[in-house]
Amino acid sequence: MKRKFSKWTNSIKKEWQRLKNDPKLYWMTILNNIREYIKNNTLFFTLVISGVFNGLLLRFFTIHTVENFFSLKPLLADFTIVVLFASFGYLMKAKNRFPYYMILSIIFTAICIINSIYYTYYSSFTSISLLSTSRFVVDVGDAVVENVMRIQDWVYLWAPIALIVVYIHLKKTGVYYTEENKREQKHKDKFKHSFITALVCALAFCVTLTPVQIGRFVKLWNREYTVMNFGIYTYHLNDLVQSIEPKLTTLFGYDNAMKTFKEFYQDKPDQQETTNEYTNIFKGKNVIVIHCESMQALNMTLKFNGEELTPNLNKLAREGIFFDNFYAQVSVGTSSDSEFTFNTSLMPTSSGTAFVSYFDREYITIPKLLKEQGYYTFSMHANKANFWNRDVMYQSLGYDRFYSKVDYEIDDVIGLGLSDKSFFLQSVEKIKEINAEGKPYYGVLLMLSNHTPFSDVDKYGDFPVDIKETVIDPETGLETVVSHPYMEGTKLGNYFKSVHYADEALGEFFAQLEQENLLDNTVIVLYGDHDARLPIEDYVRLFNYNTTTDEVLSSDDPNYINFDEYQYELNRKVPFIIWSKETQESLHKTVSNVMGMYDVMPTLGNMFGFYNKYQLGHDIFDIQDQNIVVFPNGNWVTNKVYYNAQKNAYLPLKEEAISEEYIQQCNDYASQILSTSNSLIVFDLIKKEQEISLQNGDYIEERTNP
Repeated sequence: MKRKFSKWTNSIKKEWQRLKNDPKLYWMTILNNIREYIKNNTLFFTLVISGVFNGLLLRFFTIHTVENFFSLKPLLADFTIVVLFASFGYLMKAKNRFPYYMILSIIFTAICIINSIYYTYYSSFTSISLLSTSRFVVDVGDAVVENVMRIQDWVYLWAPIALIVVYIHLKKTGVYYTEENKREQKHKDKFKHSFITALVCALAFCVTLTPVQIGRFVKLWNREYTVMNFGIYTYHLNDLVQSIEPKLTTLFGYDNAMKTFKEFYQDKPDQQETTNEYTNIFKGKNVIVIHCESMQALNMTLKFNGEELTPNLNKLAREGIFFDNFYAQVSVGTSSDSEFTFNTSLMPTSSGTAFVSYFDREYITIPKLLKEQGYYTFSMHANKANFWNRDVMYQSLGYDRFYSKVDYEIDDVIGLGLSDKSFFLQSVEKIKEINAEGKPYYGVLLMLSNHTPFSDVDKYGDFPVDIKETVIDPETGLETVVSHPYMEGTKLGNYFKSVHYADEALGEFFAQLEQENLLDNTVIVLYGDHDARLPIEDYVRLFNYNTTTDEVLSSDDPNYINFDEYQYELNRKVPFIIWSKETQESLHKTVSNVMGMYDVMPTLGNMFGFYNKYQLGHDIFDIQDQNIVVFPNGNWVTNKVYYNAQKNAYLPLKEEAISEEYIQQCNDYASQILSTSNSLIVFDLIKKEQEISLQNGDYIEERTNP
């Protein structure tokens, strides 16, 4: 080892000496060596250059952003993947090397062509998990050829053609045979050098990644973002892994999963057996669900300079049923997890997301159950239809129609897309048309403007988040208004400005619905999909600001309010409101029992007359203070205690003793809920159960209340 190290250091010294003696000659020698290397590996470099250039062309023709045109990251990523696969050609016999390169070139070219055509129609990149839908292309083949395919979709064919031309040229000149006949050891060295180059490039690429980019890559929620930052070939490798993982998982553990499933549901009734004061109170009424992006319940308690942060939300809470201890139960799927749990009363999956990895399962959902009652069901979201795979997943959830970005005029952009105010205004017109059909309807409207990074401050309107004080000059007696920065300039402060804009949009939406008489015979259901996920330091400042020093109070100060990790977790609760114009007085109520997103379906089911045997949650008016909210990471909360599974520690929420037996019982229940839900989804057990029932000749009764 010492001898090798000494040889290596001596080599470096010699190279350094040569560089000092004659720099021009040194670099000329290096360039000549590179040229000679390329000349002796022409096919290899033709494959690499054409593959990388096609990836660049694809991004150029699809993602029209300045950032994309000048980004080196996807180039490096594509280069790494192509070199990695091409390097294995050196391990093959001479007669097999060109066919191998040709196969790679065809694969890389096909990836670019397919994605180019797909992007024209869907404004996104395709997924291997969507190959099962390819049978529908046959039905619209003529339309695809006429309206979707473009000349530029076929420009990528130059790559395999170039490889063939180079191969023929090398054969004619005899260079190919000269190169291929070199001893086998030299080819193994070339493989080693190419493979190491790919690994070094991969390491260099990974070093440049931020935590946000890594998170988005793992989640694969935005395909366009992934391609723009990771290149087309890395995207498809990731997509391949995420597409086949659920399939591989289902090959193992089925018997144990079915056993867990049967044990959990064996005592669950096929129909709802309990009633309370809210049973069937809304049966037959229209439903408009408002999915409030990143809206936390904390916002409803705040005022700045005497002005409420969320006056319209607060008004709805006063006039409806307000659940002020309500938690979203999201994992990596964030917004999509909330939609999933809201509509199915199941938990997010332990790996991947239901919307992306398990879109093809059988689910019992609110839209499906209401359709059994004659409802028309739809969703409205002025973003790309494929975000979180919604265009596909919504079919599994049972929506009749999905109004996406293509159905809206993008006339006012805030953050990720169409502003909430314009979205609501345009949506009212669509709801009018639906209402005119005369059928009851269930519609979900997903807001977008109040989404991280909350940076469009100049578009949110004027809502200062400072502290203004009136000071009297002791000498003149004149009053002067002094402003202290408080939350101005902080991430949380910008979030509050965004929240105020979203609240204004909600107020305008209700006014528009009232003007069009669309609030009659209609129930509004509103929920926050998840918290803003902002730094804990900003919350500490919110609760402990010192106007005198413009700093945070010391923890030793008697007025200091402790805001630790437990408080941060508890502060993640979001609003949940059920509001109806006709029954405002009877529904005026605040429910403070702890409640989770999986409790929404059974609670609404009791009110609207539908029931799902496979729901994990409970009707909050039945279970009341005995409820437990389980989070995907194993944490849970009750009215008595918040438990952190990672720390194996808890925070009492009431002044009463918490027994070890109580903690263990809740832990066992949380484990059972997570295991049952994941098994049900991964192994598609609802579908399996229904198939078994049909085979046994059992009659599957209608899943509605009597």
